[in-house]
Amino acid sequence: MRQRRLIKLVAPAVIGVLVLAACGEKSEDDPGGSGGGTHTAKIGVIAPLSGDLSALGLGIKNGVDLAIRQANEGNKIDGWKLELAAEDDQATANVGATAAAKLSSDEAVVGVVGTLNSSVAEQVAPVLQQAKIVQVSPANTGVALTGRDNLAAQKRKYANYYRVATTDDIQGPFAAQYLLGTGIKTVAIVHDKKTYGQGLQAAFAAEFKKGGGTVTATETINPGDKLFSGVVTKILNSKPGAVYYGGEFPEAAPLSKQLHDAGFKGPLMGGDGIYDQKFIDNGGVEGDLATSVGAPTDTLASAKAFVDAYTAAGFKEAYGAYGAYAYDAANVIIEALKKSLAGKDKVDEGVRQATIDAVGGVKISGVTGEVAFDEFGDTTTKVLTVYAVTSKKWAPKKTDSLG
Repeated sequence: MRQRRLIKLVAPAVIGVLVLAACGEKSEDDPGGSGGGTHTAKIGVIAPLSGDLSALGLGIKNGVDLAIRQANEGNKIDGWKLELAAEDDQATANVGATAAAKLSSDEAVVGVVGTLNSSVAEQVAPVLQQAKIVQVSPANTGVALTGRDNLAAQKRKYANYYRVATTDDIQGPFAAQYLLGTGIKTVAIVHDKKTYGQGLQAAFAAEFKKGGGTVTATETINPGDKLFSGVVTKILNSKPGAVYYGGEFPEAAPLSKQLHDAGFKGPLMGGDGIYDQKFIDNGGVEGDLATSVGAPTDTLASAKAFVDAYTAAGFKEAYGAYGAYAYDAANVIIEALKKSLAGKDKVDEGVRQATIDAVGGVKISGVTGEVAFDEFGDTTTKVLTVYAVTSKKWAPKKTDSLG
């Protein structure tokens, strides 16, 4: 999902000033649990840990933290202790690239969970690929990351990249089919011109038109905008039954409020970028809709142990939309490490490459369902859920799969 500014890389200058972490040493601290391993390997996290999207990013970090604690407590990798190395990308592409460079220079880092934003991943993945570090995203939905922007001649873009979230070319049509199924045949579209928002709305619009619907207007806003009077006037004049928004909750929330304050009666609908309690708290209204990847975590029998363990761990932040997916992503890497670290006494380029290769063959029963990957690094699971704002909370309306 989602992006901020697209700014080219800054990695080389950063790498040179970073301190290389020691590997193959016994750690005196034990922040990742009570593992009895002699050697230390690190799983990095790159996600927004500050700023507007930190609620989602901190859930990702905590999900990985929990997986690492459990791996150490269960001595899942003989002779090795795992540590968490979390970096704040501020939901900004060039900051994410810097974080990737920092983790790449740490000789103990053997895998990374992240990013939240697709546009950040576009800058992070090549940096990690150069360092032969596997990346597993719990949240990226942008189609270009795995070559799905050209399905007729799809080619793998990054050899080190995998994701456990399904993609916008599935999510957009899923939303369009849901709206059409409710009897809404006209929609106005607004997007923020970013990779995530633009791609999502395009996939939605194509399916909506294909199903007999009409797009009455298409408007754009800028990331960071809070006042939308001009856009609201144009939308109301086009008389849509619903508004579809491609972007994230910081802009979607005030847009919904201003639309409904001006007399709009239909729902605003968006993708996983608006599926957060902050959308409701900051302006989303009763009946607004969002799609998000997977089935609702708290309703899955497979996720009960995760929810209980997350609660018991005492994290300050909720696991949010992606905490369970981050937990599964971390466990994919941990499963691969059982092979790549076996018989080794340090993390080196060979171990990193072996981890990339092993992840491609991992198949686990995760808390979000069965987790496996196709030849391009995409998840083989295409489950999505529609949520509606109900009594000031997100409530699931429909869970299904496409593709």
